[in-house]
Amino acid sequence: MTTKRSIFEDVGEGAAPRAAPAGGVIDASRKGARGAVRAWLAVLFLMVVAMIAVGGLTRLTDSGLSITEWRPVTGALPPMNEADWASEFDKYKEIPEYQVQNTGMTLQEFKTIYWWEWGHRQLGRAVGLVWALGFVFFWATKRIPPGWTGRLVIPGALGGLQGAIGWWMVSSGLGGERLDVASYRLATHLGLAFVILGVLAWFILLLGRTEGGLIQTRRSREPKLFSLGTGLMHFAFLQILIGALVAGIDAGRTFNDWPDMAGQFFPPAAFDIEPAWRNFFENPGLVQFIHRMAGYLLVAFGIVAFLKGRRSPHSDTRGAFAAVLAMLVLQMILGIMTVIWIAPLWLAILHQLGAVLAFVLILRARFLAQYPMVRSIRDSR
Repeated sequence: MTTKRSIFEDVGEGAAPRAAPAGGVIDASRKGARGAVRAWLAVLFLMVVAMIAVGGLTRLTDSGLSITEWRPVTGALPPMNEADWASEFDKYKEIPEYQVQNTGMTLQEFKTIYWWEWGHRQLGRAVGLVWALGFVFFWATKRIPPGWTGRLVIPGALGGLQGAIGWWMVSSGLGGERLDVASYRLATHLGLAFVILGVLAWFILLLGRTEGGLIQTRRSREPKLFSLGTGLMHFAFLQILIGALVAGIDAGRTFNDWPDMAGQFFPPAAFDIEPAWRNFFENPGLVQFIHRMAGYLLVAFGIVAFLKGRRSPHSDTRGAFAAVLAMLVLQMILGIMTVIWIAPLWLAILHQLGAVLAFVLILRARFLAQYPMVRSIRDSR
């Protein structure tokens, strides 16, 4: 027989404690070391950023052709004595860059450019080593989150391809009439670096949420804003490739007036190279003009994305697209300053790092359009 209970009696008083509710299938599955994997990818991300900066300095100091051989393993050791240095210098003397541009260079001057290129290649080896050691460790200890093994192979595979493309780029300047590497090969090399950077950034963003959280927030995704972010990402990537063409032929150190070029809107002698298609890759005036116009259009695209982003119900998404526009404007200003000041090393690298930051901010805004941070009404006040 049951006894009467007071309406003021606490619910559950005197009763056995209830077990905590069990989570769903996703939450109950093995999660892996998401935080540790994310930290490892963050280290790789920072190393790739450093790689891009050192690569830019290597190009701007005309150091990229100082090592004329591709030795992925033995090349990790620099010249160890004067005989080794003399041998490396003799190899450099055989290429057009020395014979036409650097005739009379001293051994000490050669060592300066050699160290830049060696450091760039060494950093590439370090990136590959950090990826390999991290992947093997997480795989062997079964700490890779479910479904992530294949994804984590991607940065390593792209890194290996990047090494081969780097040599393909360097080899273009070792013979024939070129004094530098082919600009389109340089653009390919830099473009792949940004692909690797983008993959790492996207994975880091994904691992910052739980799988259940990603599925739940995706229900609030904004497809049109995500598509706009995707278009902005592609346009920014195209502008980065054009910027690599500018760097490849030192176009940033010609036509140093703004907003005109040599006193006029369209640069003179823009189609003087035969056949005509080569002007789009090798004519400094035309390449810089295209880079300028693409920069203006990219900022205009950023304004459109910002205005669309302002309509988002999610404050983090609105802030992300505002940050993109602010960085695009700053990057345009840095580009103008780089041209006017004839591309000093520090400013040229700052402009290149600005491209990295702008690209990552675009990826973040795109991510938040796909997986918004859903906050309560109280949080949004």
